[in-house]
Amino acid sequence: MTKGTLKIHSENILPIIKKWLYTDRDIFLRELVSNSCDAMSKLKILRDQGNAEFKDEELQIDIEINKEEKTLKIIDTGLGMTAKEVEKYIAQLAFSGAEEFVKKYQKDERSDQIIGHFGLGFYSSFMVSNAVEIDTLSYQAKAKPAHWSCDGSPDYTLDEGKRESRGTTITLHINQDSEEFLEEERIRSMLIKHCRFLPYPIFLNGKQINDLQPLWIKPPSECTDKDYLSFYKALYPMEPDPIFWIHLNVDYPFHLQGILYFPKVNRRLDPNQSSLHLYCNRVFVSDNCKDLIPDFLTVLRGVIDSPDIPLNVSRSNLQMDRTVRQLASHISKKVSDKLISALQSDRDSYVKKWADLEMILKLGILQDDKFYDRVKEALIWKNSNGEWTTLEEYLERNPDKKVYYHHDENQTSHFFDMYKDKGVEILFAPSHLDTPLMSYLEGKHSGVSFQRLDGAIDDAILDKDKEKTVLDADGKTEGVKIADTFRSMLNQENLEVEAKSLTSHSVPAFIMLSERERRMRDYFALSGQDLPTSMGSKRTFVINTNSPLVQSIQKLKGKEPELATSLVKQLYELSLLSQRELDSKDFSTFLKRSTDLLEALTKAATSEVTKEG
Repeated sequence: MTKGTLKIHSENILPIIKKWLYTDRDIFLRELVSNSCDAMSKLKILRDQGNAEFKDEELQIDIEINKEEKTLKIIDTGLGMTAKEVEKYIAQLAFSGAEEFVKKYQKDERSDQIIGHFGLGFYSSFMVSNAVEIDTLSYQAKAKPAHWSCDGSPDYTLDEGKRESRGTTITLHINQDSEEFLEEERIRSMLIKHCRFLPYPIFLNGKQINDLQPLWIKPPSECTDKDYLSFYKALYPMEPDPIFWIHLNVDYPFHLQGILYFPKVNRRLDPNQSSLHLYCNRVFVSDNCKDLIPDFLTVLRGVIDSPDIPLNVSRSNLQMDRTVRQLASHISKKVSDKLISALQSDRDSYVKKWADLEMILKLGILQDDKFYDRVKEALIWKNSNGEWTTLEEYLERNPDKKVYYHHDENQTSHFFDMYKDKGVEILFAPSHLDTPLMSYLEGKHSGVSFQRLDGAIDDAILDKDKEKTVLDADGKTEGVKIADTFRSMLNQENLEVEAKSLTSHSVPAFIMLSERERRMRDYFALSGQDLPTSMGSKRTFVINTNSPLVQSIQKLKGKEPELATSLVKQLYELSLLSQRELDSKDFSTFLKRSTDLLEALTKAATSEVTKEG
């Protein structure tokens, strides 16, 4: 049996770090500035323990660009390094000075503010540089300055430096392919993106770029509405004010701070879009938080900051583990708590915000059972009386457990009025999520069923006293004969025709599609699929035997069969059109027939006038 030790050759590792560790070259500046912040945070801890003396005003980071010399310098006033420390922390790849420092001073409550973890961030500088130099002087008494230089090969030089004040200067000799990083505006945008909220002043060519304070680190009790709105505007200057927000501040079982804003949203959400910014110890990590929050919350804006979020080595993406799942669950719970409290504290205000909340809440219910259990009281519907109600309130008023709904508040009809005139309470359900939501709610409420108004012939709209029930010599009622007439004139496969006596004379006919058929069709439409031909929708054309128009057509069939047929087809397609069911390819035929019928009626009227004259 043979045992051995894996050997790592730096000449192989450094090219890998330069090419593969970081997918975004911009990251080098974030890593170097973060290292500078760590150097100052460590120095403050040492001062608190009586091992260093300085004033807070001395702590800052300066970024200097020299386009002529093609250099970019990152200068800090942190604790600096001795020559031995340079060899230990710089010359050894993946040896994290931050990690060792935290272990040594782990009892200090601010040690979790140190950013570095893996000891690789410094080497990101070689992605954009031909050579890198370090000039440093330790805070320690009688320390000598050190100078380190490397051209990206495994070889480096380390000798005595010339720096006279405590701190570190890193000089990047920018390579030809990376000269964009010598442009001041390019560096400014990188600093604002990644380092905007770091705790020490950062200056670019003498101008401070991080003067916006991270509001999320303040206690919520010290923040005003104006503070929250101003911070939102700083993050999203082109967007309208948010409708409300949640301030996160968790210490156990993980550390989490942040502010979640509910923005004004469009009717449709895109789960692939996210504007929630993820930070780790105030350093920007990503604006893709899909793994940290449920899909239905990706529309939220704001900031999440946690030192406990597990990141990959390049600190660019999350690594899924139990902590991430706990964070996601906690955020979901905080959102549901906010929705319930908003409804309970000011129902009128909540109703006004409903258009911006509706998609989040409904999508959340469909995706997460636990979320539904927490927010079911916050799910509201507008009814035909102009009031807003929960499903539970509706069922208390309507104990038969049948929930009537209509798809569009702005497009009602005489058909809708028939139900309303009978005192039936109708809910408006205009969202594309309402169909799957109703199926979900039926599963949660035993015996409850949702019924679209045009999905069945309910007893509420039937006038049974006027039902045409007198039998003729063939044993057919008047209603059956009318249905037979219309069926033969339409001559359409997969079309049922029924004649009923409705309570209103003004509704000549309507198209009925069963609730099951409609939901199946909506399901395929929502998922972006075509309805299988084997599942083609089966419509029912319901004719009102109390309609004067229907009765006139029945009388015309013997005298002017062609006109009667045209009127039947026109009435059928009008019914389709009123319920948005008319196929676009049939629209031109519908328009031509409309013109022909108007001409025929005009000729008939002119003829009558002539006879009278």
